[in-house]
This record gives sequence, C-alpha cells and structure tokens, in this order.
Amino acid sequence: MTAHKSTDNHAPPGPRAGTGSPLGVAMIGYAFMGKAHSNAWRNVASYFDVPAFEQRVLVGRDAARVAEAAAKYGWAESSTDWRSVIDRDDIQIVDICAPGFMHAEIAVAALAAGKHVLVEKPLANTVAEAESMTAAAKLARSQGIQSMIGFNYRRIPALALARELISEGRLGAIRHVRAAYLQDWLVDPESPMTWRLDKATAGSGALGDIASHAIDQVLFLLGDQVTEVSGRLHTFTSHRPGRNGLEEVTVDDAAWATLSLASGAVASVEVSRVATGQKNSLKLELYGDKGSILFDLEDLNELGFLDATVPVREQGFRRILVTEPVHPYSAAWWPQGHVIGWEHTFTHEIRDFLVAIDTGTEPSPSFEDGLTVQRILAAVEESAAARSSIIQLAGTPVAATPAPTACPEGA
Repeated sequence: MTAHKSTDNHAPPGPRAGTGSPLGVAMIGYAFMGKAHSNAWRNVASYFDVPAFEQRVLVGRDAARVAEAAAKYGWAESSTDWRSVIDRDDIQIVDICAPGFMHAEIAVAALAAGKHVLVEKPLANTVAEAESMTAAAKLARSQGIQSMIGFNYRRIPALALARELISEGRLGAIRHVRAAYLQDWLVDPESPMTWRLDKATAGSGALGDIASHAIDQVLFLLGDQVTEVSGRLHTFTSHRPGRNGLEEVTVDDAAWATLSLASGAVASVEVSRVATGQKNSLKLELYGDKGSILFDLEDLNELGFLDATVPVREQGFRRILVTEPVHPYSAAWWPQGHVIGWEHTFTHEIRDFLVAIDTGTEPSPSFEDGLTVQRILAAVEESAAARSSIIQLAGTPVAATPAPTACPEGA
C-alpha cells in the first residue's frame, strides 16, 4: 500500500527520509497484534496525511501460515528470517509484534541496521533487556533513526482529551487515581497453556500484559513520576493442559499495586485475566481537588467529567461523547456522534510514528518511557516477593512525557 507524501514543512530526520521513494515496512509477527497493526498500516493513508510507504514483508516462523497472513493482510511478501529482512535496503521501518522475549534482540539489531523501530508493549521481558534497547535507541536517534513503543491507549481520543483537561488544570491537584484492567479469558482452568503463561517467553502474566497499559496511563495522564511501589501477584490456576499433559503456569493471573507519585498523588492499580464477566475493561478514575474524570475502555468514545468549581447544587458527572472534530484525531473519521473502535487506536499510533519519522520529531512514547514502565513492573514483582514491602524507585525525576501530536485537523 502506498500513501501520499506529507505536506508538513519540516526538514527530513535522516538520509532515508525525503528521498521521494516510499518507506519500506517490515512487520515481525502476524498473530493478534500483527493483525491489529496490519489493519492500521492498511488503512492509515486513507484517513491521515502521512509520508509514502509500502507494506513490503511480513515475518513469521511458519512459512505457510505467514504467507497466508501476508496475502490476507496486504503485505507484498513473507519471510521466516527476520535477520535477512532487516538487512534489506528496501526496508526502512521495522514493526515488532513478536512475543516479548524476542523484542530486545530484534530491536537492537534493527536499530543498528539503521531502521526506524516500533515495538509492541511491554518494551521487553526484563529491565536489563529494556535498558539495552533504550541505549540502542538513544544512539540511533543521534543518527536520525526513530523508535517508539506501542502503548496504543494513549491514542484513544477520550484519553487524549483527558490529558488535555488535566494539563489545563481542570482537575486541579490530582490526589488519587484508580486503574483497573480486568479480563476473563483465563477463568476456565481447562484453558490451554500458551506462551503468555510461561515466564521464559512472556516475562510475566497480567502484570506485563495489561498492568503495563494501566501504569503507562497513570504516567501519561498525569505527566508524573512513580517514587515508591508496593505490590502483590497471584496465580489462581497453577497448571494448565499442554501438548504433553499438564504444564506449570509460571506467571501471575492477577496483580495489585500501590504507586506513590512525585506530586504527592497515590495510584492504585489492579489487573486480572480471571475476572469473570470482564472482557476488556480498563477503568480509570482520576480525582483532583477541582474535578474528576472517569473512563472505561469498553465505552471508549465517552469520558466522564465533573467540574467541582461550580456550585454544589450544579455538580455531577457529565458524559462527553468524544467524537467532535475538535477532539484529538476525530476529524479524520466520521461526522459527530459516529463512534470509532479499539482498532482505530493503532491507526492513530501508526500515523503518529510515520509523521515523527517524516518531521524528524522524537515519537512518544519513547523507549525511555517503556523502560520507566518496565522498572515499575519489576518493582511490583520485587515487592510481591518481599510480602508487599515498599520498594523505592531510584533515579532522578524525568521531564513530563510530551503528548503525541494528535492531529485534531484530521487528514
């Protein structure tokens, strides 16, 4: 798929931009996230002004299945060898949707080869891996090569609007935040063993899979820093059926954490993949001294907002339907009131990454942001192993994460 060239009046970031040739994209992984990212690559140029690109190659381990996926999802060809793909001169962007244990090796190699890199969250399986990726990204950035981690929920228009309201002071001083990300796909103890339930391949369970999203939202919305962590992990089903009988589950089914923030706010985070009846519910509640915000991913076009500065007799949560052209990203889509879905967040993510490459602007969230989340996840694990002891996070305060360019004007 070829997109049209952006009309943004900016200097190109490096030798690969502004050449007149489409950027070649390779994606590694074709399952759940590969499908979501493919949909975004296939559609982004139809709605947003982005630099020209082509879906050149899809990479996977099974030759027959990846070839079938490539044809289905709009990729020109397929491969089973990611190393040879990142060495190709016609590839400028590598999108990594493989399991977490592969992120570090692929990303570091791709950046060293001069490719722009997008990596699905969490950044890696360990802090050490995340640190190596961040160091490689920093070096590559000095040479005009961009990198970004895929926390796609930053691109939900309602949450982008929530960040705007918070940064404008509409909530005043934030006192506490509640974040609960609940799913139920592992409720049945007979659900089969997968790579997501093995620490060697997944790194952690609900903690890395969905608490990473919840923690990133706390940092994104508040522009704050976590200073202390306490946590608990629990595995409700210790063994699940595998290819050769019962296999041990070596990751958590659920996790709980309390985060102390540099501003003085406190955030509670609860995640579970065994919360019966909850399909994909990320609920966020933010309480300040001048107002409050409510959000639920299962109603992602809506934001609840309470203005506590009006007289008490007029106070109450109001429902904001975030579909107006003035709302982040929304002008590119449908008329007011016509809602968008979960898959649109990936389209917004790809749009922002392409524009960052084209303009030479550092994308957000960066690998540094991913490393910050990784360290918090590790602190939760450390706390849980020490019976919920409080873990201090070392390091100097970092600057507030810049908001992504939300392109309210649409295409």
